[in-house]
Amino acid sequence: MEFFESRLMSNPSNEPNRCEEFLCDVLIIGGGPAGSTAAALLAEKGHRVTLLEKERHPRFHIGESLLPANLPLFERLGVLEEVQAIGMRKWGAEFVSPWHDHHQSFEFADAWDRSMPSAFQVRRSEFDRILIDNAHRKGAKVVQGCRVRQVDLSESQGARIQAEHGDGCCQSWRTRFVVDASGRDTFLGNRLKAKHRNPKHNSSAVYGHFRGARRHEGMKEGHITIFWFAHGWFWFIPLSDGATSVGMVTWPHYLKTRLGSLRDFFFENVAECRVLAERLAQAELISEVEVTGNFAYVCDRSYGTNYLLLGDAYAFIDPIFSSGVMLAMNSAFAGAEAIDTCLRCPERAASALAEFDRVMTHGPKTFSWFIYRITNPTLRNLFMAPRNVFRVKQAILSVLAGDIFGKTPIWGSIRIFKAIYYISALATPVRSIRGWLRRKANIRYVGDTLEMEER
Repeated sequence: MEFFESRLMSNPSNEPNRCEEFLCDVLIIGGGPAGSTAAALLAEKGHRVTLLEKERHPRFHIGESLLPANLPLFERLGVLEEVQAIGMRKWGAEFVSPWHDHHQSFEFADAWDRSMPSAFQVRRSEFDRILIDNAHRKGAKVVQGCRVRQVDLSESQGARIQAEHGDGCCQSWRTRFVVDASGRDTFLGNRLKAKHRNPKHNSSAVYGHFRGARRHEGMKEGHITIFWFAHGWFWFIPLSDGATSVGMVTWPHYLKTRLGSLRDFFFENVAECRVLAERLAQAELISEVEVTGNFAYVCDRSYGTNYLLLGDAYAFIDPIFSSGVMLAMNSAFAGAEAIDTCLRCPERAASALAEFDRVMTHGPKTFSWFIYRITNPTLRNLFMAPRNVFRVKQAILSVLAGDIFGKTPIWGSIRIFKAIYYISALATPVRSIRGWLRRKANIRYVGDTLEMEER
């Protein structure tokens, strides 16, 4: 029997509790940006693809701010016009610091590569549905409301997956390759005991959506604004339907100090951030205030002989640079190439998977240097007073735009920027040591935030 035959009659007697079994070349767990992108690309390449999504689209998700580097990926997928139709045009980013008497804006058009001057802010429910519908149009079999329960990666010709539908119906698949795009569920990472808390970072987010928040005018209307405050930072993301996403990213130990409701805690901290409070003074909260657990984790591998991990299923650090969707989609492009090579040219599988791993580690490593230091006074001062000596500002803007995987020659200037940072830190040793000690205390592990909130 050919492996890519679509179905096996494994239960001819219709016995209860037996799973009907199917076959496919690639089975993808998760229908977010990474999973849907990989499904579309692999189906285009002629592979028989099944995508299993535990929920049904549209469904709510945070992470509404995209990067300019997303746009070439949308074009390659053929969805740019659909995304543009739902998006708020984003030309740049604004940083606001209570320790400075001015606001600092960055325009993506001033980056090293001027061909990507803008991005979009999107409702993730609409955006994710565009991507998963595109995967279906390209030929992937999309199964929603179907939660993967078991995985066996020891099959001689691939793997076996067992999943359960919302009505309790069980189905299983034999597949040549498994893709974990389950996001922060980290399905394979948990089962392979490959997921580890990131000891270098630790943050949680509390967020809600508002109507009537005061926005900037003109081209800055769609800017994402980052507000530093004493216990972390806030995001302010305008959406095209008039709503604004506002979230507080803070240290879990600080979140643990709250005494009242989550809503009260959120607004108490908004009040401490004067500029943000002014922009929300006439706004109405139109959602519940929600919390997400500890952000920072990484898996100790990105692939095996018959599986790989994409996007947040591999690692996540912090959302301050809006890198999540871009890294997820880019990992899907790299993963689709690797899987195609593995299935068509097994003799080249090792080198293809090694190249995939290089891509997977490069993104988080690049952003993490900045994320680990973003609340440090030295880096904050450099962001609030940028200079373009040796094209340093252009290189930083390229990173903020997500232009880190192509041939844009930013890396020499990035090294110079890091040298400026270290020299500036050495020039103010007392402040630097205090900042380092404060961060060390802030990232200490205090248990899972979601479990804490449930208690």
